[in-house]
Amino acid sequence: MTYCLGIMTHEGLVMASDSRTNAGFDDLNVARKMHTFLQPGERAFVVLTSGSLSLSQSVINLLRSSFDAGEGLGQAGSLYEAAREVGEAVRQVALIDREALERDKYNFNVHLLLGGQVRGEAPSLYLIYPQGNPLNATFDSPFLQLGEYKYGRPILDRGVVYGSTSLNAAAKYALLSFDATMRSNVTVGPPVELMLYRNDTLDFDCYRRFLAGDHELELIHARWEQSLRRAVEDLPDIHFTDPSRQPQQQILV
Repeated sequence: MTYCLGIMTHEGLVMASDSRTNAGFDDLNVARKMHTFLQPGERAFVVLTSGSLSLSQSVINLLRSSFDAGEGLGQAGSLYEAAREVGEAVRQVALIDREALERDKYNFNVHLLLGGQVRGEAPSLYLIYPQGNPLNATFDSPFLQLGEYKYGRPILDRGVVYGSTSLNAAAKYALLSFDATMRSNVTVGPPVELMLYRNDTLDFDCYRRFLAGDHELELIHARWEQSLRRAVEDLPDIHFTDPSRQPQQQILV
């Protein structure tokens, strides 16, 4: 299972992914799901992947090959064009592998998040579906998720606001979202990779990889649980009606 997350704020982007892959609860492996494509001062892209590991590796290999040749992501004039390039790579892999997979009853399953910036335009964030079509994050919906996202979504819905959430605060929301997911689903696990991209830097200089047992991650986990319990205890008390005053239910015969 996978959990990947991108958050768009007025200060920049937060991109985060877990690193666990598995074929069952007794077969756990680690594989990187965060991939960067950088031309300093010109373009900076982060791609997060979920779904079939073999398919996502094929897509990334195609993107890397064309980028290194100055094509594809290497010449995209906007992040939308970059998202279309990612979608085209997905379609190329589909032409090669989809028929054989579906013949053996396997779904063609690969989803990607693309975040970053091309010089001259604002940063943005896209989700690319298995069919190759992109979905753009918006000011009203400033985060996108992949994989096992249901446990980590509520805190994002309640806390992340494009125009007022700082980049550093968004990074904390991202880690709390991962903490909730890992607490409820053991198939999502560390290492957790976290990338912060600040507007117009066109470079990657703020990256962190959290291993299992990381002191800072455990401290955030402990402080959050303490704060959550304290907040619940500080809520107004619930007042209950006297049972003797409840209206009697009428039994219809």
